[in-house]
Amino acid sequence: MKKVGLGIIGLGYIGKIHLKNSQKIAGAYVAGVADVSKKQLNFARQSGVKKTYRNYVDLLKDPDVDSVIIGLPNYLHLQCAQTAAEFKKNILLEKPIARNPDEAKQIISAVRENSVKLMMGYPMRFNSIFRELKEQINEGSLGDVEIVHAVNIGCGPFFAREEKHAPAPVPDWWFNKELTGGGVLIDLGCHMINLLRWYFGDIIDVKSRLGRRFRMDFEDSATCIATFKSGTLGVINVGWFSQENKVSVELFGSVKHAASYVPSSNPLSTAAQTLITGTSKSFKPFLLELQHFVNWVVRDIRPVSSGEDGLKDIEAISLAYENQI
Repeated sequence: MKKVGLGIIGLGYIGKIHLKNSQKIAGAYVAGVADVSKKQLNFARQSGVKKTYRNYVDLLKDPDVDSVIIGLPNYLHLQCAQTAAEFKKNILLEKPIARNPDEAKQIISAVRENSVKLMMGYPMRFNSIFRELKEQINEGSLGDVEIVHAVNIGCGPFFAREEKHAPAPVPDWWFNKELTGGGVLIDLGCHMINLLRWYFGDIIDVKSRLGRRFRMDFEDSATCIATFKSGTLGVINVGWFSQENKVSVELFGSVKHAASYVPSSNPLSTAAQTLITGTSKSFKPFLLELQHFVNWVVRDIRPVSSGEDGLKDIEAISLAYENQI
């Protein structure tokens, strides 16, 4: 069977994770990468990639590229995804799908018109600890889940990337609301909203309280109160204000309660896990996510997180921005 030729568009932090994982995926190979940075393209060549492009349109013209992974800034998602669809490439698109629901609808329309596949990049759905919670909900062992509390708090873009000990410079687009579509709610909130929608169905109502500790043009903390289709009430807390990371989900059911959290990692344990298993626990969900995408392209199985999921997430976030308390 022919291997899937993957093209990676954008070699920032998340793009490099996808590059490394693409070289480990069964049934696929890296057909090429695209980035405007000569430094990043040189990194790709040193990693064994033969074909590199400064313009992603040139990568999309390559017949060896069957599917693309888009890891660009939020404001470039619409144009890149539309162009990829027009070139008949299947797409794994990093969250959020777009800056607003209108852009998301345009992306989905382009995908449908060109009969290509679109999967959203939501690695939390591939994290074993959160999948275990999903199983407990499905089997009914918790009873009716009345309340869920979800937390995703850390230091946002100001963290030590690539397992280094000091924060890397933050690109300017991170601080431009027009380019990002918002702050921590669209950045981390979409992870938690997507995960909880997977658990409890669509959000039918949501209100938010936004904080601006650092006095930027957008929020650096957010608390949302969401009502889900199942009747479950959710409290979602996200923030960029803490040097200590916390990602957790607590479920309060009528029979019993359950909770899962992402354990803290350190450079030594990450290096040891990578050496022993080929990937660390922190990055394994990204690897599983990419393998799922390739399996979908080859076998036409149902994706865990579709473009329509991405649209529903951004619609909920947009509603939260409108309904501030």
